[in-house]
Amino acid sequence: MTEPVSNLYLAVTNPNSGTEQWIFYIIAVAVFGGSIGLGYLIRYFLFAALRKWTTRTTTIIDDVAVAAARRPFILWCACGGFYAATRIALLPHEFTKVSDKTLLVLLIGSITYSAAQTTISIIRRVGVKRGSSIAFVGLTQTIVRITIIVIGGLVLLNALGISITPIITALGVGGLAVALALQDTLANTFAGIYITLSRHIRPGDYIRIENGEEGIVTDITWRATTVRTIHNNIVIIPNSKLAQSVVTNYHLKESKFRLDIPVGVSYESDPEHIEKVLVEEARNAIGKVENLLAEPAPYVLFMPGYGDFSLNFTLVVHVRSFPDQFLVQHYLRKRIFARFKKEGIEIPFPIQTVYLRQQPGSNH
Repeated sequence: MTEPVSNLYLAVTNPNSGTEQWIFYIIAVAVFGGSIGLGYLIRYFLFAALRKWTTRTTTIIDDVAVAAARRPFILWCACGGFYAATRIALLPHEFTKVSDKTLLVLLIGSITYSAAQTTISIIRRVGVKRGSSIAFVGLTQTIVRITIIVIGGLVLLNALGISITPIITALGVGGLAVALALQDTLANTFAGIYITLSRHIRPGDYIRIENGEEGIVTDITWRATTVRTIHNNIVIIPNSKLAQSVVTNYHLKESKFRLDIPVGVSYESDPEHIEKVLVEEARNAIGKVENLLAEPAPYVLFMPGYGDFSLNFTLVVHVRSFPDQFLVQHYLRKRIFARFKKEGIEIPFPIQTVYLRQQPGSNH
């Protein structure tokens, strides 16, 4: 006598056989929900262990890769669970075909996004380690991100069964038309690449352009370079214009800046004594005035020399960077003025003597 056939077996062999079909729907939903719950559980324990392991390694690649994979991990588990659920539920072929393509788009898209974020994070950390400013330039990050997205897009099209050869051919043919239509944009992009690679202008540098604009470079993007002035305003300069301008970079090759402070005193003063007082005040201010450097040592020049109403000296000191000169000069001038009052050294007012010549035959 043959064994009785179970209802589950009948439902598997004939999913439209009756009421047993709902069992597969319940199992499919349980598998999908379980995959998400299992994903959270695995992520909690697995990534905690991976973080401990990465702290013991010297390379930074594993740290960044683990951090980048943690966010989309639940999505990957959900995609796997949904794929299994569609098979268990014995859904129509048309539905599974569309869902498989949707899952493929989500998987490749998330992997591409994670790869882009990982690469950019690695570039930033390497830049910090090596002291390279190129890693923090917006143009560098944009190029890296676009390159990885394009590669991911081509992989996705190929996985969907779409031939990428005609697309590449069309892009090559249409590239000329695009280049003609976007001449200014491409000029700024290539100028930005040149500025970035030449490293003559870097984020954080204080620059002055020939038209008079000056400030700290905050970023170099694909279109323009942004500069923050000392008044905290942002100046946006097209890269092509910047590449063609005469630029003074006060941080190249070092940020240390020489500050000249002109000082005028009465003709009754002793130049030797004035020189001694100025040098003493500058040396006493070192360590008290922020960003005033001890090396090179302060010194005084008796120049421009003899003025119309004063003896003119120049106190020469060095500050950490160009923007620091303003506060340093402010505090040093206050100290010098107080010392001159204490020493009885006169700072003369502008005086002009006018001689009037009487004309012959004039009664006045």
